[in-house]
Amino acid sequence: MMRREKPSDMVVTLDQLNACDQTTFVTLLKDVYSRHDWVAARAALQRPFPTLSALKLGLQRVVNNATHEEKIELLRGHSYFAKAGDRAEKQGGEICDGGELEQLNYSYCARFDFPFVLSPEGERSTGRRDVVAIIKRRLSNQRDDEIAEALHHIGRSAELRLNYLFNHVPHVGHLVLDWSDTLGTWSDDENCLTCAFMTTAHRKTAVQLAAWMRECGMEVSIDTAGNVIGRYVSADPAAKTLMIGSHYDTARDSSKLKGRLGILLPIAVVRHLHSRGVKLPFHLEIVGFSDSMGLRFNSPFLGSKALAGRFDMRALDNVDSEGLTLQATLHDAGYNAQLIPQIARRRENLLGFVEVAMENGPILRGRGVPAGVVSSIAGSSRYMIELTGTACHAGNAPMSMRRDAAAAAAEVVLLVERCCSGTVSLSGTVGEIEIPNGAASVVPGGCRLILEVRAANNATRDRAVTSIMVGIDAICYRRNMDVSIQCVERVAAVNCDAGLRRQLGEAAMLVGVTPAELAAGTAHDAMEMAGVTDVAMLLMRCDNEGSGEAACESVSADDIETAWELMLAFIRNFDPQS
Repeated sequence: MMRREKPSDMVVTLDQLNACDQTTFVTLLKDVYSRHDWVAARAALQRPFPTLSALKLGLQRVVNNATHEEKIELLRGHSYFAKAGDRAEKQGGEICDGGELEQLNYSYCARFDFPFVLSPEGERSTGRRDVVAIIKRRLSNQRDDEIAEALHHIGRSAELRLNYLFNHVPHVGHLVLDWSDTLGTWSDDENCLTCAFMTTAHRKTAVQLAAWMRECGMEVSIDTAGNVIGRYVSADPAAKTLMIGSHYDTARDSSKLKGRLGILLPIAVVRHLHSRGVKLPFHLEIVGFSDSMGLRFNSPFLGSKALAGRFDMRALDNVDSEGLTLQATLHDAGYNAQLIPQIARRRENLLGFVEVAMENGPILRGRGVPAGVVSSIAGSSRYMIELTGTACHAGNAPMSMRRDAAAAAAEVVLLVERCCSGTVSLSGTVGEIEIPNGAASVVPGGCRLILEVRAANNATRDRAVTSIMVGIDAICYRRNMDVSIQCVERVAAVNCDAGLRRQLGEAAMLVGVTPAELAAGTAHDAMEMAGVTDVAMLLMRCDNEGSGEAACESVSADDIETAWELMLAFIRNFDPQS
């Protein structure tokens, strides 16, 4: 990646900033927030800053704590539309004319009363089409949400300016992004990234991960469940093992970092240790789990269940869309599925398991921190709800006499929203609604819903479920509706180990980050590994809106570098007895 070299006599240092008076501090940082001197002046009161990451976060903290009027002033003084448009012109000017960009920016300014802000490297390879899509997406935001989004881009731009000021390049961050770009070239779908278990793309990904692990000094194997395991051997052959990992399969139309970030980042940590000849007092294993999403055989967490000794051998009979069984697919790939029970790990040999993942949500971005330590991983309960009323012609059925199953379903959706609002880490979602044999002129006689309730602890979830079920009974009684409810899945919440959490938090503080503590709302491989060892998780903030499995989800090079420093400190200082 090309960058400008800053003359050495113009490079600012942390020692210089920490030691100078406030006026000099403000002068040295005057361009970081486009001469809004109050940002630097207030940040000066937080000194000393132990790391560049701490300085970046200190400045962002000032912005987050500013008044509404100050934030608007900052936004009106930071227009990056022209820069984004110029860059798009060079990268893809043939895609759409400049008039569309101008019109979109005019609409944006009219809606929000400040100009469009996009950090110069807010999204990799941002061409004209990308800029247009980004403005259109953000035009749908509420004003307060868009203020936060625009301020995030201002913060990213400030990070890049600070990198230049300090002559700092986040080499590890760029390396991990480059690695993820390489893996992203192999997909089951030519139009997006999809990588299902034991497809050609999946097997190429495994081979590449294994190659990088070997290059970084690890002993590498691919087990009979397809897990790629790199082992950084301790000087003590009798030592126990600390495991770090995530999955390398993907959902449909996935982001390049989804799952894979949690493999590539620790590989980069081992690369650093190996290059310096550092040996650890424990074995360190980096695991790329083969199948977390269950996309092909509807058997999620295949890889982690196998290592945790929780794999159900009956899943080998599951078939894919072409009628191939999981067992046959493993056989064709050269693996003996009957040996899966033999790869299970033993609790007495393990020190713990840590997973690094993208948050897939807005909480860390909202708090202005790059990483958070997970307190617990949400459990979930999923229900199939069938409402049965009476189908009849809409023209002949008086409104007061209808047994409308869709109307009852609408009430159920709103009931779920009421019961699951206002409680931290509790969520309820009706993600599927179906009206069998529905027609425009027919009162729906039946409706099927899929309800999912998630919470950081089982008691909170179960209380919400009880309230919802009581409410559904009341709705159906009032509407003269029959109802059938079947629990189709129940996954217990998992508490992360207090000792591992504390050590992750201490490592964060060493690199100048005060980590947020939050619950993980989605399922992770760590939930399965909790069956065989203590687990912990580090979540990283998304560099965009954090929209679930969307392909646009990413993490900035700066945040990856910070997380790498954090994980390096965690591993170097890890205390098995703590």
